[in-house]
Amino acid sequence: MILTMYIIIGGVISMIEVYSKNNCVYCDQAKQMLRLHSKEFVEYKLDEDFTREVLLTKFPEAKTFPVIVLDGFNIGGFEQLKRHLTEETSDNRKILLEND
Repeated sequence: MILTMYIIIGGVISMIEVYSKNNCVYCDQAKQMLRLHSKEFVEYKLDEDFTREVLLTKFPEAKTFPVIVLDGFNIGGFEQLKRHLTEETSDNRKILLEND
């Protein structure tokens, strides 16, 4: 059973999914980064919630773990998530400065 959870990012309802596996340092770092940014997410674990075949059918371009999905779009792995969250934080700072 796959649960769907939506969160608000920048005033827009968003859903974050993390496809991970056990003993994956980048998976752990991605989840920790999401928690530090107060982002709720749904985690799916390899061999518990999905198989490698199912993942590759859904995201054929996926080559490594984690696979981070935002609103149904595969944004990539840990580095892409870090870039996305950094840009989001930067955009939020600009908005705050503009309103001062």
